[in-house]
Amino acid sequence: MKPLRISRRTVLRGAGAALALPLLEIMQDLRGHEDSSTGDAVSGPQRIAFFYIPNGVVQSAWNPVDTGPHFTLSPTLQPLAEIREQVLLLSNLGRVKVAGTDGHAQASTCWLSSAAPDELSPDGYPLKRTIDQIIADQTGRTTAFRSLELSCNPYEDNKESMYFDNISWYGGSQVARSLRDPQQVFNRLFRVEQHASSKSILDLVSEDARTLRPRLGLRDRDKLDEYTDSVRTVEQQIERVQQRQEELRKFNPQRPVKSWQTMHRDEFIQVMGDLMILALQTDLTRVATLMTAPERWSTPLKIEGWFERPIEHHSWTHDQGNEHIRNDLAKLDRFHVEQFVQLVKKMSRVADGETTLLENTMFLLGSGLGSGERHESTNLPTILAGRAGGRLKTGQHLRYPRETPIANLWLSLARMMGVAGDRIGDSTGLLNDIMVT
Repeated sequence: MKPLRISRRTVLRGAGAALALPLLEIMQDLRGHEDSSTGDAVSGPQRIAFFYIPNGVVQSAWNPVDTGPHFTLSPTLQPLAEIREQVLLLSNLGRVKVAGTDGHAQASTCWLSSAAPDELSPDGYPLKRTIDQIIADQTGRTTAFRSLELSCNPYEDNKESMYFDNISWYGGSQVARSLRDPQQVFNRLFRVEQHASSKSILDLVSEDARTLRPRLGLRDRDKLDEYTDSVRTVEQQIERVQQRQEELRKFNPQRPVKSWQTMHRDEFIQVMGDLMILALQTDLTRVATLMTAPERWSTPLKIEGWFERPIEHHSWTHDQGNEHIRNDLAKLDRFHVEQFVQLVKKMSRVADGETTLLENTMFLLGSGLGSGERHESTNLPTILAGRAGGRLKTGQHLRYPRETPIANLWLSLARMMGVAGDRIGDSTGLLNDIMVT
């Protein structure tokens, strides 16, 4: 008998909704490959995601003193202890800061840029198509969304231009604008219409799921249950935030509060990270960017559970001669590393074919500034998690000669994602020591 098989592109459908599915065994043929319509191996497709932190880091608390597989974790990087075998730490990668434009705007806007220092946009930035979009040109041919751009910006005062709150660009003047409302992101990914009679996308597609379930083996049923549980968890998080929003409105009915503004910082980053993971897991996209906060914004920001008062991240970076402020900044850097680690651990628990989502992903934490104190763009903080399907040599710290172009890393990542080409921006070659030969 011919075994039952369904396409990798199968979705659960309901009234106004379509829920993509993770990679199931029923999508693979007897040789262990996916349905031939995609051509991806049983291990799942390769993905790449970028986790951006603004304003650089406190270099003295960030940099490890030694290199190699047994490097000593610095104070800021202590949270990596749980996942150190899954991460690759890179030091001394940088980019050329071009005079004439704001250092912070250039940091976020040009961090992923494929432009060389002398390739300026009309506004004076060394800005061309960013590396995520170059990769999406390749991977987006077979996914519903070519890329996903997210931001955890809680502000509504609009103090800064788009250059401070976007890291993904189609070109020198065309921004891939980031989304910052979790409900909007969820609706976009799963095409949910507003239904007064149903609170969950899972309710909308329940009949389709009931029909599919008898066709699945035990492992696929478990995987489907695990996946729908993760979808429900995200929905419940968003629902709780919406409930909190209604409570706040009772106290200040003249000033509506948008849902993302009621979230704690860690909650906001994690729910956006969960949405990103869902999009990658279901192969809705293979390229994503997530900004933890915008560059430079001087409006005080609450970091609940870490600081008693709202912090001023940008102004603090210029007062690092004050030991107390420098220590607080390092504490904030560690907060961001902890958020990154939590998302990495979540990826490691998501099954992807015969391996995990983390195994098939390159998830990079970084910033467009090494230090915000002097707007330095050398020694950019750079951590890579995941193994790119076995292509990355993780579990080590590599320190390159100073001013090695970070474009060398972008070129290497693009190559591992199947993008042809020998140069990106001011790259001088591949980082061969990060790749398994």
